[in-house]
Amino acid sequence: MIARGKVHILDALGLALAGSIAPPAQITRDHVLSVCSAHGDASILGTGHRIPARFAALCNGTSIHADNFDDTNPQADPARNGGIHATGAVLATALALGESLKTDGRDFMAAYHVGVEIACKLSHAIAQRHYADGFHTTGTLNAFGCAAAAGRLMGLGSDGITHALAFAASEASGVRRNFGSMVEVLHSGHAAECGVVAADFAARGLTGAVDALEGASGYIQAAGGGYDETIIDGRLGAPWAFSDPGMWIKPHPSGALTHPALAATGDLLRDHAVTPDQVAAIRIRANDRIRNILTRERPVTGLQAKFSMEFCVAILMLDGRAGLSEFTDQMVARPDIAAMMDRIDYDSYSQPGSDFTNVTTLVEIDLSDGQKLSGRADYARGSTDAPMDFDDVTEKFRGCASHADWPDHKAGQIIELVRNLESQPDLEGLVGALTG
Repeated sequence: MIARGKVHILDALGLALAGSIAPPAQITRDHVLSVCSAHGDASILGTGHRIPARFAALCNGTSIHADNFDDTNPQADPARNGGIHATGAVLATALALGESLKTDGRDFMAAYHVGVEIACKLSHAIAQRHYADGFHTTGTLNAFGCAAAAGRLMGLGSDGITHALAFAASEASGVRRNFGSMVEVLHSGHAAECGVVAADFAARGLTGAVDALEGASGYIQAAGGGYDETIIDGRLGAPWAFSDPGMWIKPHPSGALTHPALAATGDLLRDHAVTPDQVAAIRIRANDRIRNILTRERPVTGLQAKFSMEFCVAILMLDGRAGLSEFTDQMVARPDIAAMMDRIDYDSYSQPGSDFTNVTTLVEIDLSDGQKLSGRADYARGSTDAPMDFDDVTEKFRGCASHADWPDHKAGQIIELVRNLESQPDLEGLVGALTG
């Protein structure tokens, strides 16, 4: 798990750099700097600002999630949808506190793994109503993983972490209605800040209900209606969520549920050398849960486009790529993209096949000469069945760093420091390469 963790840490650090120039991250940074002096013991990545750890966690968690390019831990049950972007929030918490407390690389990584594991297991265990009725797990359940990671770094015992979790139970928040807006981007940052604050309050002696998470009228009951205790009780690290069901890394900066369709479409374009002028119609079919999540049929902003199946497939069809430069307000306004979206029929299939996964997506393309092309993707590149390794993520990292005009020599330093992270005596070198 150590090697796999490094892959995801490097991925998220690249996203922190790229996301630091995104409007939601800039707004967050402006707010923080307006309410506290630009002095502290933790850094805002991609900048030269040092501020208190709680605010650094907020800023960096927001930056990592700003482009919706961060990793996803999916549901293991094919009857469920609603994964969680765990790394962004937990890493932001662990890095801010790790820098502040002068933690070594080994303890930093341990806290990161603990926090991610707890957040992911909660996502698997809580009743499906939590996500289905509108809660966004990246904002809600990450608060508990971040509190545990922070508590570990601060040396809290089991009682202290229990009280930190009780604090998080009254703070955890985030709703899916904000998908495609700037507010959704802050869900990750808010969870990260919540974790730092929860552990700090517990360290100072604040106490809460010892069963605020799972007890009667506790968070799980209130926000989900219950949970499957067999998934989480005695199962932390057995197996690790990193290995089962795995953690997906995104090749595109859009909602993870668009990626199977992008994979199937990309295969058809490559295998049949399809050009945009040949396309008469495109049909995309996914399960009804995916259809009810990706509802931005006609996006008007780049953020909304990340949750639009129609836009994602249209831009790939027209430009042959769907990267950081494609999801902008200017791209959404292009007439040729609007025209291509008009040719796309996106709906749910009536009955999933017995061999379908919870993200199986079908793509059919009608060509103007009468040909019909069919494709199917049960997963996407970067998923458990088609994982991206350290070298793959190094390429993605360099692309993100370049997007932020980050110096090449610093990008190279970051890659090597992450590669040997567990042997670092502190985080000073890594943070130094991530700041201006």
